[in-house]
Amino acid sequence: MHLADILTPTQIIPEMRAKNRWEAIDELVEQLVIAGRIAPEHRQDIATVVKKREQSMSTGIGFGVGIPHAVSDLISEVVGVLGRSSTGMQFEALDNQPVNLVILFLVPQGQFQKHLHTLSNIAKNLHNGDFRQALANAPDAEALYRVIASIKPAK
Repeated sequence: MHLADILTPTQIIPEMRAKNRWEAIDELVEQLVIAGRIAPEHRQDIATVVKKREQSMSTGIGFGVGIPHAVSDLISEVVGVLGRSSTGMQFEALDNQPVNLVILFLVPQGQFQKHLHTLSNIAKNLHNGDFRQALANAPDAEALYRVIASIKPAK
């Protein structure tokens, strides 16, 4: 699954307000509500399941990247949201560095293989320094989306 398949410009926050991973999860879930990707009444339940997953181990993979994710029966298809922070946020990342890019994604219950495949593709793309730099340089959500849409799907 290509990252552009689960994002739209309305699912991108070019400058996050969050200062840590817990605030980031809340802000990103709220953006999914605003974008119409999750129902407002599911906001809290989805944030809770993502935070529960995050408590088991930080999804800060290094390189200034965090990938909080969870499985939920409250959605019917894979959905994602990307947030960028120019100042960085505390994420308890593997390399102990602040996180500047956060991609939160949700996978429907019972689709474990799709979950692993999506996580793997996102991580592969975000390990590319040129890709991360292009995302950092994009001026707005539309430009961020164009950068994401321009990448070739990981094999």
